[in-house]
Amino acid sequence: MDEKNLLENSLISEDETEEDFEELFKESLNMPSRLEPGQKVKSVVVGISGDLIYIDLGGKTEGVVELKEFYDEAGEYHVKPGDEIEVFFVSVQNGMKRFTTITRGLSTIHLSDLRNAFEAGLPVSGKVKAEIKGGYEVNIGKVRCFCPFSQIDVRGNRDTSTYIGETFPFKILEFEENGRNIIVSRRVLLEEEQSLKRERLKESLKVGMEVKGKVKSIHDFGIFVDVGGIDGFIPLNELEWDRTKRPADVLSVGQEVDVKTIAIDWEKDRLTLSLKAMQPDPWLNAAEKYTIDSQVKGVIVRLTPFGVFVNLEPGIDGLIHISKLGAGRRIKHPKEVVEVGQWIEAYVTGIDVENKRISLSKEQMVDKEKVELPSEGETVEGIVDSVMPYGIFLKLNNGLSGLIPNSEMGTPKGTNHSRMFPQGTAITAIVTKVDLSSGKITLSRNLAGEQAANADFAKYQEQVKTDEKSTPGFGSFGELLQAKFNGKIPFH
Repeated sequence: MDEKNLLENSLISEDETEEDFEELFKESLNMPSRLEPGQKVKSVVVGISGDLIYIDLGGKTEGVVELKEFYDEAGEYHVKPGDEIEVFFVSVQNGMKRFTTITRGLSTIHLSDLRNAFEAGLPVSGKVKAEIKGGYEVNIGKVRCFCPFSQIDVRGNRDTSTYIGETFPFKILEFEENGRNIIVSRRVLLEEEQSLKRERLKESLKVGMEVKGKVKSIHDFGIFVDVGGIDGFIPLNELEWDRTKRPADVLSVGQEVDVKTIAIDWEKDRLTLSLKAMQPDPWLNAAEKYTIDSQVKGVIVRLTPFGVFVNLEPGIDGLIHISKLGAGRRIKHPKEVVEVGQWIEAYVTGIDVENKRISLSKEQMVDKEKVELPSEGETVEGIVDSVMPYGIFLKLNNGLSGLIPNSEMGTPKGTNHSRMFPQGTAITAIVTKVDLSSGKITLSRNLAGEQAANADFAKYQEQVKTDEKSTPGFGSFGELLQAKFNGKIPFH
């Protein structure tokens, strides 16, 4: 062979060596590392012989799977060389690496399959047949197994109707007495699944994110929502802006819901959610709606030593300070004059949208430069604005408010003023006191009644005098009788 041919053969040999090395390198990348029991492997069927299917593990390594695992209910199989299948490593037996597809079917599973699954730590599918002492009978293929009550669910639910007749994945905890005593657990798999989902959520979930969930359970203190396999909690104050609704009135079990994440504490496994945050914030236009000195109406929702909270609309409460409740009277606690659930009218005295606060007063603020206060002794007219335990607030014709104390109503003690003087009733009163510094006006219906009675009496006296002048000699019965006796008027 000449020098030229030697050189060409040498180059060809080097190219083939590089190609062989490249193929070996690729095969080495596809070959699994040291297999662990339960490890999933995707492989290609290379042959079927007897009761075994042979699969390619890379290079010249092969594994086997029992052919019976691929039988259908008719006793036939449809797997063939070249098919790609997913299997789980069980163990090495007699020098052969054995695999299983144990989770693919129910009717083909036998004791040997369960032993393989137990040794490999693989899950199996089982049907809950009945409740027995201490737990449930679970059929995995043709094998009877036992699942304790505590292992059927994460929360250990004892409602049998939830599980009987259902098929779930189980993990074999014990395989004893050659399969006569097999104990399985669903809870272990659920906890493993939750742990994996929890780790994924820890990487992606952030405060402020909007997520989808499904309502799991409803309680008086809030609602639990399943968010991707993790339980989140919606507290009462995060359900709706309308806090008068009960949780069961807002959502139902199984309902899909969009919520916002407002707090995360992975150390304590706490995920706090908000449904309210997904709704329009009523405070966005509160400044335009609740202007200073405007009159508002709401229901008292809470009493505190310093005042009462009045719900004006869902999500917006106003505070009437205790000093603004007694109309000048000193009261120790709001419960002396009002109660929860009572409707009340008040005036806006201040609003802080940023801190979500509205200050209210039972009495209207008075701008003495714009409104002329009445004088003491002046007769005024108005309509009933509200009835309080200590008196009636009257809306005067000039827009101001005045208080008629119960003692000045001119009614018997114990009279039900709410029934006798409903809102809108017209009343005439006399101004008895005007506080120039605060603009408070105190009124008396009693004095107005007396004044009216005196006026009527004076009018009556004037009428009598007028009548006497127009009919002289007939002013009284005595004068008529005297005229009779004098013969001036004949008797008939």
